[in-house]
Amino acid sequence: MKKITAFLTVMAIVCCLAACGKASDTGNSGNSSSSGNSGTSQQSGNGNASQTGNSSQTGNASQSSNTAEPAKLNGKIDIIDLDDRDASVLRGVRIIGNCAGNYDNINGKESSLNDVRCIFELNEWVDFYPDTDAEYYLRVWILKHRDDKEYYNKCKFSDLMPSFVSFCDLHYPVDSDTPEDWPWGSFYLNPDDCEPGYYDFVFTYEGKAIGVLMTRFYKSAELGEKSGAELEALMHE
Repeated sequence: MKKITAFLTVMAIVCCLAACGKASDTGNSGNSSSSGNSGTSQQSGNGNASQTGNSSQTGNASQSSNTAEPAKLNGKIDIIDLDDRDASVLRGVRIIGNCAGNYDNINGKESSLNDVRCIFELNEWVDFYPDTDAEYYLRVWILKHRDDKEYYNKCKFSDLMPSFVSFCDLHYPVDSDTPEDWPWGSFYLNPDDCEPGYYDFVFTYEGKAIGVLMTRFYKSAELGEKSGAELEALMHE
């Protein structure tokens, strides 16, 4: 009887050990599978994030490169000729300054729409001599340069505009004995308030845009030592 009891006890122990061993193997197999899936998922996630980031980076770099291209000066007034305004009121203009250039180069240009001085210094007085029959209601608005000229076609110009930098009214110098020698209007950009860069001169008549000249303002005294040829080159970059 004791032998039978001992034999059954041993068999029970063997069965328990076998069952525990099988359970352990199954658990290890599950853990290994879980670990593998987790690793694959993590790797895949990192790979996609990295690829997306690089793709986005490339896109941003391309976009930055496109938007970073400098504006091109040409000294031409882009005439806005729409049904509700008379652009022919401005046949040409002569613009001079009191700091950069002289009458042998950029300050000696004839009145024109296609070869107009378009580079200046901050703190330089800019004088306008327009070729027009209109003695009043002409004004030049100075705004930061915009590529979308359509904005000026639809814009309502007023003293309450939040975006303009300055403006200059152009009036026939009727009080002068030699009106052809006197500017119709003058202005300057204070370097304490304005930065060097590209600006638009928007010519308006009776409050409506009729022409746009893209210009560039340099730091004070930056153009003073340049030759006439160098100044002309800067006007047609």
